[in-house]
Amino acid sequence: MLRKNRPAFAIGEEPLGKIEGHDIELYLYVERPYPPILRRPPYPASLETRKEIEKHINELLDMDVTRKIGHNEIVEITTPVLITWHDGKSRLCGDFRALNNYTKADRYPIPRIPHSLDKLVKAKYITKMDCMKGFHQNGVIPNSMKLPRII
Repeated sequence: MLRKNRPAFAIGEEPLGKIEGHDIELYLYVERPYPPILRRPPYPASLETRKEIEKHINELLDMDVTRKIGHNEIVEITTPVLITWHDGKSRLCGDFRALNNYTKADRYPIPRIPHSLDKLVKAKYITKMDCMKGFHQNGVIPNSMKLPRII
């Protein structure tokens, strides 16, 4: 079954897939000019940290998960944060806590586990899918792309 559906899976260093038909739209409760808490500059970072951030950004560009910002685009919300674990590995994140306070929540109902299990009683195969880097696999509609940005 896995070999037959091979194109649906990213293995190793292959580019991540995109969840089709699930582009996200962000709605803010405020208009421009945004409150100062949303317009603060990026956190200070050492040269070593900036190089690591740049490495992660290049990986995201190579995977076609992100794009470079054009020279004529206004960037008001910038929040790059590098999380480093004890083993030396790191992960690039965005600190969107302030943005979340001004974003209308999407109340998508998550199915209850017992209801989902009831539907599987007569199933021949049961699979569990884990989207690696799941946030990178969701698209964002064009007019919302200006909000979740990092530099």
